[in-house]
Amino acid sequence: MIVKNLEKKEKSTVSFDVLCDAAEFEKALNAAYRKNKSKIFVQGFRKGKAPRMIIEGLYGKDVFYEDAADELAPEAFRFGVEQEGLRTVGSPAITDFSVSDDKELTMSFMTAVWPEVTLGEYKGISAPKAKVEITDEKVDEELERVRRRNARIVTAERPAQDGDTAIIDYLGTVDGVPFDGGKDENHGLVLGSGTFIPGFEEQVIGMSVGEEKDLTVTFPEDYHGKELAGKEAVFHVKLNDLKEEIMPDLDDEFAKDVSEFDTLAEYREAIRGRVETVEKDNAESDFQNALIEKACENMTADIPDAMVEDHLDSMVREYDQNMQASGLSLETYLQYMGQTMDAFRGSMRPMAERRAKTEVLLDKIAEVEAIEVTEQEIDEEYEKAADNYQVDLEVVKKAVHVSAIEGDIKSRKAAQIVFDNGVATEPEAEQPAEEKAEEPAAEKPAKKTRKAPAKKKAKEPEASEAPEAAEAPAEDKAE
Repeated sequence: MIVKNLEKKEKSTVSFDVLCDAAEFEKALNAAYRKNKSKIFVQGFRKGKAPRMIIEGLYGKDVFYEDAADELAPEAFRFGVEQEGLRTVGSPAITDFSVSDDKELTMSFMTAVWPEVTLGEYKGISAPKAKVEITDEKVDEELERVRRRNARIVTAERPAQDGDTAIIDYLGTVDGVPFDGGKDENHGLVLGSGTFIPGFEEQVIGMSVGEEKDLTVTFPEDYHGKELAGKEAVFHVKLNDLKEEIMPDLDDEFAKDVSEFDTLAEYREAIRGRVETVEKDNAESDFQNALIEKACENMTADIPDAMVEDHLDSMVREYDQNMQASGLSLETYLQYMGQTMDAFRGSMRPMAERRAKTEVLLDKIAEVEAIEVTEQEIDEEYEKAADNYQVDLEVVKKAVHVSAIEGDIKSRKAAQIVFDNGVATEPEAEQPAEEKAEEPAAEKPAKKTRKAPAKKKAKEPEASEAPEAAEAPAEDKAE
């Protein structure tokens, strides 16, 4: 094989040709013939028994050319990559192939490659770092969450109030006609949760158990079900049961029940310490992410689309796995949100682009800083992965190539260089609300919308059982 015509193109892609001699091509033609002969009928021969020469005479000498090219392509591409020392990204494409009169095959390939990188400043970068101050109010908020988790749910002997869980039957109609998703029985609805469309929950408040009532509401103009958007609907509602939370008293007995501490004062101090640790970790993570983002801005690199797509694929798989762990498929979630997979991927693309830039940045820093990885570090990483996934060490070693482990360790060491040399600055003072410029919404894979009553049963709902859309993947945190 011979590599010819290597050409660099935009977006870190290259094209090159690989010439395969007549013997290599003939071998591939025979392989293509053996693969396809059983599918080709030739009169006078049993199926699969017609000689190659007869088939080529009937269907043309080029009948097996395309399959032969496909047969040779993987080996030819690997040869070209090795000969030219290319570091490829994503999947290659055969853009063309041709066969000369002397039966030599030339294949043209296009592939994305690791971008050429020019580092800017990555040491001594400054970024704001939040000051952590744990107030009594923050401790009280955490205590209130613990109280709510330990609340007792009892039947309420009074009209419905905000915060109650109403067990209702409902039937919704538009212009007197029922619509899909507008009917359910014994549905648990937390009043005031904002789970249903505006105006629904407010009209349930004040109802008594056994009471029936017609509620008139209007679907929002941006409602995800376009056939209902902006329309007025009437829901016939019956209140079957009413549950309320009985919150425990905040005293020493409460502290003993929910913690290892004997007094509420001790428990409060423990909560203060935990909250402080979390907020310090978050402040440090935000600071580190800001440093990496600035280092990426200072870098020059033409990131190939294939690298971004690889990260997008990985993020979608990760999101789908998280959804399935919650008992909901990604496909079902997208249907519920009225969103297509293309739109979902598009909303996640900015995050994928940042991941790709960060990957390129840290790889280049590792090269410039001559970062090395020891055998002991690799072994420790394998052992940690085996412990985390509760699988045998040898299973992990077979599943994850050592080069991936080595790359991860180098990236962490490179990031640590950026962090260790970063300069923390005071955060900017918060502007008055009226002076703030309008900011873009936080990055989410899909807009969360209020919903119409859904087909979900809740015979004995928990205190905080408002069904919500699944949370978006968290913003990348630097290791």
